[in-house]
Amino acid sequence: MKLINTLTYSTLVLSSVAVHAQVQEKLDPTVQSFVNEIQNNSQLKKISHELLDGIGPRLVGSPQMDQAGEWAIKTLKAWGIDARREDYGTWKAWERGLTHVDMTYPRAKSIEATQLAWSPATKKAVNADVIAMPVFKTKAEFEAWLPSVKGKVVLMSQNQSYGRSDYQYKEFGSDALYKKVTENRKAEAEAWSNSIQVTGYNNNTLPEILEKNGAAAVAISYWTGIMGANRIFGAKTKTIPMLDISNEDYGMLYRLAENGTAPKLTVNAQSKHNGTTKTFNIIGEIKGKEKPNEYIILSAHFDSWDGAQGATDNGTGTIAMMETIRTIKKLYPNNKRTILICLWGSEEQGLNGSRAFVEDHPEIVKNTQAVFNLDNGTGRVVNINGSGFEKSYEYMTRWLSATPSFIRNEIKTDFPGSPGGGGSDHASFVAAGVPGFMLSSLNWGYGTYTWHTNKDTYDKIVFEEIQSNAILAATLTMMADKEAELVNRDRRVLPIGRDGKQQEWPGIKSPQRNSDTYLK
Repeated sequence: MKLINTLTYSTLVLSSVAVHAQVQEKLDPTVQSFVNEIQNNSQLKKISHELLDGIGPRLVGSPQMDQAGEWAIKTLKAWGIDARREDYGTWKAWERGLTHVDMTYPRAKSIEATQLAWSPATKKAVNADVIAMPVFKTKAEFEAWLPSVKGKVVLMSQNQSYGRSDYQYKEFGSDALYKKVTENRKAEAEAWSNSIQVTGYNNNTLPEILEKNGAAAVAISYWTGIMGANRIFGAKTKTIPMLDISNEDYGMLYRLAENGTAPKLTVNAQSKHNGTTKTFNIIGEIKGKEKPNEYIILSAHFDSWDGAQGATDNGTGTIAMMETIRTIKKLYPNNKRTILICLWGSEEQGLNGSRAFVEDHPEIVKNTQAVFNLDNGTGRVVNINGSGFEKSYEYMTRWLSATPSFIRNEIKTDFPGSPGGGGSDHASFVAAGVPGFMLSSLNWGYGTYTWHTNKDTYDKIVFEEIQSNAILAATLTMMADKEAELVNRDRRVLPIGRDGKQQEWPGIKSPQRNSDTYLK
């Protein structure tokens, strides 16, 4: 009993010290109001549910993208924020339907499969044998095999000999087993890559060759290496369905086909092709009171791939920036400069929305103070790069100093840093000479688990982390707004590259304003 009392007393003392320290931190009153609002009156779960559960993924060209745009405008206007849709191009209009894939021989089993984006539909259910593409040593072997695909569902991906993740072999296996598995994985991947190469095609062009030779459907398994997680991208076929099958079911089908028991599948993949539709950005605006023609931009891409809900790529960036501008509208009423929230379309196809905005709005780009971008999962921000702007240390350090210490102390900075080449939408502005900053987050398994996968769902969001990011973005916006003048835009001299040549600042790139070239 005495020990328990001592531990309880110690815990109370430590808790008291922590609370006292938090109370003693002197924050700007407006920043403190941001913290209170976002921690105690957060709208993050509400808008996440409406966007991700109610509407779902936001593939460019899909009805869900249009619905999401309407929802965002309605939501922003309900908060008293002017909002509009800006069209900038067209895209292939495609609507996902239901996909059912069932093995009917040698036994009955439903197969975990996803129709890839923009895939052709089956007019009626297709019943076909499965054939597994082997490892080829020569192009002649491939050409001799090619006629056998006629009327078959072709398994076009490498079969994975090991279905467990590397980290499990490392944690539970012996050193010898881990070494064996990693070496075998590498050898098998190289053999498969060489096999694809000798065909004379690649993973993007081979599906159409299989299609032209009479395949009934093409199936792949784009496994991330994490059990249950597959990446879902776009189809490369024109008239037959293209599917992704889970690693577990794909391996079973491959082994059956490879060992002489040709499994049979029934494939019913429904979708609609509706010509073309308009691509767009959503722009919310709080007009500046003193300098309405100068701008601060809260940036996040709105679109997603559609293997799941598009939660961490980039639902989280979207909801964080929406929470940010809601809080600013409510608690920072006298903004000098115009504050924009820009939810970009078709980022996944090459930053098309932000590139179009830069191209179409030179007057805004010329007078933009800063762009703050969120686009890398659900973690709290831990890195900020100066994007190559020579004086970024001076103003970014000043802006960060106003953020709460529990946020600021987590962040590592790199000044002046280097300009991003195109990984996310801030790069569109950096190329145009605008101080654009990626607010880079902790991974939380983003790269292997949720990025573009069938596991990118609402339940993977860590809302406590997103709250911190909204507080950070709101504080940076306020501080950037309080600057007397536009900050310095001088660019650093970039270092010599590995090739011995002087590196150059990335150039402005035009967007793809239609889907014709992208989908070829």
